[in-house]
Amino acid sequence: MPNLSIILIARNEAANIRACLESVAWANEIIVVDSGSTDQTVAIAREFTPHVYEHDWPGFGAQKNRALGYTTHEWVFSIDADERVTPELRAAVEAVLRREDDACVAYRISRQSSYCGRFMRHSGWYPDPIVRLFRRDAAHFSDDLVHERLLVEGQIGQLDGELLHYAFDNLEEVLHKVNHYSSAGAAMMQQRGRNASLSGAVLRGLWSFFRTYALRGGFLDGREGFMLAVSNAEGTYYRYLKLMLLNKKP
Repeated sequence: MPNLSIILIARNEAANIRACLESVAWANEIIVVDSGSTDQTVAIAREFTPHVYEHDWPGFGAQKNRALGYTTHEWVFSIDADERVTPELRAAVEAVLRREDDACVAYRISRQSSYCGRFMRHSGWYPDPIVRLFRRDAAHFSDDLVHERLLVEGQIGQLDGELLHYAFDNLEEVLHKVNHYSSAGAAMMQQRGRNASLSGAVLRGLWSFFRTYALRGGFLDGREGFMLAVSNAEGTYYRYLKLMLLNKKP
């Protein structure tokens, strides 16, 4: 059976990284790239693997490509510190590794994400298919600062099992990530020559709420569905507002 490399990028993930690495400890190789953690992230990671590297922060896509560059095995699985591989997903990955003639060079996985303690089944958050298992020589990450994409050259299949994503444990974490991701998103859009206005930011925020809560069934996720729709609207509004302000700077 071909060997498997795990790649993970992290910064100040001491609260999450142990459970994440325990869920993939069965893999042949684990690569962790840290970007200046000030907590116990690096120390915990070294309990699971000697392959822990420290770098500056160039953005999500570039950092994951750095991690990919350290791998030595044919197949790679990319995971984030707040995610967990279930036993069912592990079995599906191992089944792929045992195949001798596989037309697929990458596989999508259904991801189930939690928001303030509730796993969301609607709101555009489920089944949330995402490509995470791939042949090392057939894929790489885009250089996006945030919301990077895996660029695959070849056929993509679908795996059984689910990846568990503990996205937001509490409202403080929601607000922190809304601020962080809206800033990174605004910077990325400015690099691409995008423009924004105050009215456009307001309208895009309202549309984000309506799409999440009404069109994507957020109302079926109860109280947390409404909270998620509001935070999506805030993130969209702040992203375009920050872009407008960035474009006004000399």
